[in-house]
Amino acid sequence: MASSLFSPIQLRDLTLPNRVIIAPMCQYSAIEGQATDWHLIHLGQLAQSGSGLLIVEACGVEPRGRISHGCLGLYDDATEAALAQVVRTCRQYGNTPMAIQLGHAGRKASAHPPQAGGKALKEDENPWETLAPSAVPFGNDWPRPREMGRALMDEVIAAHVQAVERSERIGFDAIELHGAHGYLISEFLSPIANRRTDAYGGTLENRMRFPLELFEAARAAWPQAKPLGVRFNGTDWDDNGLAIADAIAFAQELKAKGCDFFDISGGGNSMMRPEVGPAYQAPLAAAVKKATGVATMAVGMIRDPRLAEQLISEGQCDMVALARGMLYEPRWTWRAAFELQSEAAYPEQYKRGNPLLWPQAFPEAGDLAPDQSGWVVGSAPHILVPGEPR
Repeated sequence: MASSLFSPIQLRDLTLPNRVIIAPMCQYSAIEGQATDWHLIHLGQLAQSGSGLLIVEACGVEPRGRISHGCLGLYDDATEAALAQVVRTCRQYGNTPMAIQLGHAGRKASAHPPQAGGKALKEDENPWETLAPSAVPFGNDWPRPREMGRALMDEVIAAHVQAVERSERIGFDAIELHGAHGYLISEFLSPIANRRTDAYGGTLENRMRFPLELFEAARAAWPQAKPLGVRFNGTDWDDNGLAIADAIAFAQELKAKGCDFFDISGGGNSMMRPEVGPAYQAPLAAAVKKATGVATMAVGMIRDPRLAEQLISEGQCDMVALARGMLYEPRWTWRAAFELQSEAAYPEQYKRGNPLLWPQAFPEAGDLAPDQSGWVVGSAPHILVPGEPR
C-alpha cells in the first residue's frame, strides 16, 4: 500500500515530492542579520535530505524585528547577499525545495537567545526599541514596547513587502509568514497582547485587521505561481488568549485572501505551557483543515514515521513539520521512507548508504537483490525498530 507521507502535494505551481516539512529553526548564529558558514553547513545538510520542503529559519524583516543579535535578517543588501550565497549552494547540491519564514518579533524582540536564558537585553547589551499592538510588556522583566500607530503599521508592512521581494530575487520556492508564538502578528491576534480600543483591537474582527492587511500586501508582492502560507497559533494555551474558534476564523479570512497553506502551532503570548507529547498540537491542525479545506501542517513532537503516516492517511493534516527531530536526525526523511517502504531522494554520493541497497547489513531480511531501478526486492523488507541491534 502506497505511503501517504511519501505522496506528492501541489501548492500552486510548486510540487512537493512528499509531505515531510523541515520546520524553521532559529540558529542564533547570524552576524548583524547576515547568514554565516554555520547556516551553509546547517541548511546544506538539510537540503540534501530528500524532504518535501525546507523552510529557512525566521528572518527579521527589519533589524528591530529580530529576536536576538544572532537572528537572521532580510532587510538590506548585505543580508540578502549573504543568504543568497547559502541558498545557491543548497540549490547546487541539494534535492529539496526551499522556503523562507519571514517575521517580526514585536515585543519579544531585543532578547538573548534561549541558550543564554532568553531574557530581554539589558541597557549595556545593545538593546533596541520593540514594537507591539499595545504598550504591554511580555513579562515583568521585559521593557514596555512602543504601541504601533498607523505610520508604524505601514512601516512594518513595507518591510515585509521588501523582504518578500528580496526572497524572490534569492529564488525561494515559497514563503511562510510567522504569525505564531507571541511575535508581532500573533500579538495583534491575541487579546493577551492586544489591548487596543481602536479599529485594530477589541473584537476578533478588529484584531485580525492588521495581520490580514500585512498578508494581502505580501501576497500582492509575491509571484502568483508561488505559494504563500502562514504559521499561526491554534491556541495560546491560555484561557485569556486565542482559542481554536478564533484560529479557524482567521484561517477562513486568510483562505479568502489567497493563502495556500497553514502551519498550526500554539503558545508564546504568555508564560502558560501545555503538557506535551507526540503530536500534541495535531488536533489544532485537524480542526483548521476540517473547517477550511486548505493544506495544513501539523507540528509538535512528530518523530515516529508511523505516527506521521497515520496523521496524513487519516486526513488530520496534509503535511507534518519536524524541527527538533530534524536537528537530532537530519536524515529522518530517509529513515521514514525506509520504514514505510517508500522512496526519498538521495544525493548521488550518498546512494550507497541506502539500507535497501545494502542487503548484507540485514541478512535476516531474506534473499534480497537490487532490481533494475536500483531498489531491492524481496519477500521481507527489514524495518528497523527502536532498540533492535544493527
